[in-house]
Amino acid sequence: MIASELGRIGGMVPGFAGGLRRRVEEARAASRAAKEADDLYAVQAHTADLEDLLRLAEEHGVSIEPEEE
Repeated sequence: MIASELGRIGGMVPGFAGGLRRRVEEARAASRAAKEADDLYAVQAHTADLEDLLRLAEEHGVSIEPEEE
């Protein structure tokens, strides 16, 4: 058995969805902080990270709560 098969439940590694949700929240918080600091480079970097994470979540069927305003 290869390592990627260990711990799989229903095709998803346990903790994957929760970890992905946590990373989305961290990216959202970092983006907000960058906006408050008027750091345009950091805003772009964190926004790109967030877009990648949201795409990954969609590809793997992980539901992500919409960002609160």
